[in-house]
Amino acid sequence: MSSNEDTTKVDQPASPRQWFRLVVVYLLIPLTLFICGGDLGWWQAWLYSLLFLASGIGGRMWAEHLHPGLTAERQNIEKVQSAKAWDKVLAPLMALSVSFPMVIVAGLDHRFGWSPLFSLWLIVLGLLLIALGYAFAAWALIENRFFFSVVRIELDRGHVVCDSGPYRIVRHPGYAGNMLALPSMALAFSSMWVLIPAAAALIITVIRTALEDHTLKNELPGYRDYARRVRYRLIPGIY
Repeated sequence: MSSNEDTTKVDQPASPRQWFRLVVVYLLIPLTLFICGGDLGWWQAWLYSLLFLASGIGGRMWAEHLHPGLTAERQNIEKVQSAKAWDKVLAPLMALSVSFPMVIVAGLDHRFGWSPLFSLWLIVLGLLLIALGYAFAAWALIENRFFFSVVRIELDRGHVVCDSGPYRIVRHPGYAGNMLALPSMALAFSSMWVLIPAAAALIITVIRTALEDHTLKNELPGYRDYARRVRYRLIPGIY
């Protein structure tokens, strides 16, 4: 977490190679979806891919414009290795759980017809909720110059609490946005089976959120006061 005040040094912006790596990783998700689905005419998959790529790559481009070096920072192996021991396990597990299992199951369900086709309004509702969730997560990334890929505190670089934008609503808006999008994929893809990997991803997200929140309270000055002002971690009024 951090504020947006200019109290930190500006890092080198991401290199073309780092951008290429990022784009390739993002393209693998819709590619996997279409391979598993076996249907290039699957309109839900095309709309989902558009939402996924626009929020993911577009959000990171905007964040990099506002906070040069953030993209490179998130790919820095040395920085990742300096993460908390528990997050060295949970960070990649969470990144995997919210992506490939979801589209693999959705694609196979579409190919083999495991679930009945949902009403059009449910499919559209699912896509709208996905768009809202991804937009909320992208907003968190754009707002927070210290939106690291792993949990670590860098006080020597001016790391302070971010309490603006979506951080006024919940303390972990990046995770909250994904939590909204994950179960909504079951509606968008007409797949009840998607709820199984979605449930696993949600459990991992809640566990990581709790551990990250505990770390921030103990190690990031001002976070306890922030937690008293913004009471909920992920879901307003609930958690």
